[in-house]
Amino acid sequence: MIQTSLLALVVTAFATGGSGSVAEHDPPTVTLNREDAQSILRILIDGHDALVYRYGLDLDLPHVYPVRSPTGRSMTVEHPDPFPHHRSFWFADRVKFQDGRVLDTYNAFYSKSKNGRGPAFHQRIRHVGFDQLDAANDHATVACRLVWEFAEDQPVLEEHRRMHIMALGDGEYFLDVTFTVTAAYGDVTFISDAVHYAWPYIRMNKTYSVEGGGRIVNSEGGVNQEGTNGKEAVWVDYSNTVEGATEGLAIFSHRDNAQPHRWLTRDYGCFGPRRVDARSGKPFTLKKGQSLSRRVGVLVHRGDVHSGRVAERYEAYLRGELMQDIPPSSRAPH
Repeated sequence: MIQTSLLALVVTAFATGGSGSVAEHDPPTVTLNREDAQSILRILIDGHDALVYRYGLDLDLPHVYPVRSPTGRSMTVEHPDPFPHHRSFWFADRVKFQDGRVLDTYNAFYSKSKNGRGPAFHQRIRHVGFDQLDAANDHATVACRLVWEFAEDQPVLEEHRRMHIMALGDGEYFLDVTFTVTAAYGDVTFISDAVHYAWPYIRMNKTYSVEGGGRIVNSEGGVNQEGTNGKEAVWVDYSNTVEGATEGLAIFSHRDNAQPHRWLTRDYGCFGPRRVDARSGKPFTLKKGQSLSRRVGVLVHRGDVHSGRVAERYEAYLRGELMQDIPPSSRAPH
């Protein structure tokens, strides 16, 4: 078990020539700073925040906020008006446990305790611990355990979340993320509706949204909410020019996911992949011991969907060229 409240995993890469001198352009460096006092894990590229994973017990669910652009702008928002339950980059759903009770982690924000006693939220996703925190040169791996639960000591689903971060240079980076939920405590029926859910969600900052002058484009050429919401695709990109810098964020659906599937997109900034039609807005049950996974890539890039080479990079993702797995360290942090 890690004893310090601040864990810094810093690995610096130097490109050297035959004489040992530093090359003109050093490769990017990924750093992980775990700050237990604030319950955050900061993921830095060349010393600058790229992502912050938030996992405190005072939250309704762990999430990533902010997701920063290559030039350092926050591309995402949390607690936006009028949807304060949105969480920048998050994973949630609505399920029914075998005893008939409904656990709505998507709306867990509204289950906040009113008397100030006991847990902060009566329905929540709770971060249990880290299984891996490793950084090496231009990439890092973060793996953690979570539990979806009624806060009155009733777990419903176990979750394992694994994220590989790859710095691509010039401030760009890529995440390869797998979410796996397991019905470890009994049968669980998914009852999310056909309108509001995605697996996972990202909520863009208004400055990057279509309402803020941005543009949604999917892999099939659909544009904005009208051309992409409820449509089949393998990736969706959101980009805009903000203060002279054109930057974007794309979500890739890995071919490991059941295909084809549709997407949720909103001109105001929320988007994410759905499940296949047979499990989208239709109840289905995981029997005790069964699992369900979703694997996505998140590309944070310069330029728009074309100059950012989103389609080309999706193909690189499928070939395994945009991620690098770090073997687990000999000691798993908690």
